[in-house]
Amino acid sequence: MKTRVISGAVLVVIAAIVLYAGGYVTGITTLLLSLGGMLELLRVYDLHKKLPGYIAYSSAIVYYAFIAFDMTEYIMPVIIAFVLLELACYVISFPKYKDADIEATILAFIYVTVMLSYVYQIRLMKQGLALVIMIFICSWINDTCAYFVGVLFGKHKMSPKLSPKKSIEGLIGGIAGAAIVSAVYSYFIDRYVFSLGASPLIFAIIGAAGAIVAVIGDLTASAIKRDNEIKDYGRLIPGHGGIMDRFDSIIFTAPIIYYCALYMLG
Repeated sequence: MKTRVISGAVLVVIAAIVLYAGGYVTGITTLLLSLGGMLELLRVYDLHKKLPGYIAYSSAIVYYAFIAFDMTEYIMPVIIAFVLLELACYVISFPKYKDADIEATILAFIYVTVMLSYVYQIRLMKQGLALVIMIFICSWINDTCAYFVGVLFGKHKMSPKLSPKKSIEGLIGGIAGAAIVSAVYSYFIDRYVFSLGASPLIFAIIGAAGAIVAVIGDLTASAIKRDNEIKDYGRLIPGHGGIMDRFDSIIFTAPIIYYCALYMLG
């Protein structure tokens, strides 16, 4: 527990510095996290040191480059080109790789690189620094509130086979906690920093939506580990495991916050 707390505190400090810096600092850091996360996920399928994996890593770098240079209109062509390259690898080297191998690689790219890139894309928005913090409110506040509510009041199991310790009461408490903290956070920013152009109620809705998908992200990462009988994705972060173990919910939350901000905050 001591190791977990210390490494968690270090992560918070690093995240604060990276997000505050913005620009290429946030972009490069998010790219490195994406590459590390893909490596961890592909290692589960023994593809991390094979050609499909190298195609995924290279495509991730190109993908982030297009975001960094504000060429987002080419993002979909990049994704299509990546899929075509993976399929070309599949047919040219047949039967070296199975269809499941190529599917796992495409999943890793979309699941980790594309979805996690929204952390960077939110930071690039007009009020990006204030908005990007919402990702961590939805993920970490939700997780904390869910834990304490679950311990105090949890009686009904949410997913007994996948995550026996999680309860429906904890789920509700986590969502409510994220919504309340999001509303308070928006009020504070709007009053003392700069106008966010939306009421605390809007931010409460965004916080709740982000918390819901954060739970899905957490359970998805757990399901993959259980299916493949592994405890952690890696050992990069002492007490926490790998990138996929620590950022599993953030991966899901980032795109939701981005599109909620885009459509609800203009």
